[in-house]
Amino acid sequence: MNCEKLSGLEPKSVFRFFEEISQIPHGSGNVEQISDYLVQFAQERNLFYIQDAIKNVIIVKEATEGYEKEPAVIIQGHMDMVCEKDADCPIDMQTQGLDVTHDGKDVFAKGTTLGGDDGIAVATMLAILDSPPEPHPAIECLFTVSEETGLEGAWAFDPAAAGAT
Repeated sequence: MNCEKLSGLEPKSVFRFFEEISQIPHGSGNVEQISDYLVQFAQERNLFYIQDAIKNVIIVKEATEGYEKEPAVIIQGHMDMVCEKDADCPIDMQTQGLDVTHDGKDVFAKGTTLGGDDGIAVATMLAILDSPPEPHPAIECLFTVSEETGLEGAWAFDPAAAGAT
């Protein structure tokens, strides 16, 4: 993915991931591609993950040495966004990514909604999971589906099936 429109923004890793996931269609009810992207992200980094039947994803970054007995940090965000666009916008939000940019003050998508609340949560979690090793307890990131249409992913999530206690 060609991601350079937000390259000057800080924190760099968060905005790099934000722009990257903005290129993946992820409206409510259309999350298979972003869910699979999250699985691929975990696989490429040899991180433990679970993808459930409705496409919720958990990714775990194990504790560093000396922090194994500390309580895990759990972070949750949703991967779906509200898809609205201007009448003259040619983007097909079911099949195309967003045209994200910034004006030095605000980040926005040209002609469409930005999906900022879900996108920044997902991007932040990915940046944390991708960060160089520093001392930390286990980090468990839960990415849920269908938050925008009734919290279906959160309601359907089964911690026992995911191996949580």
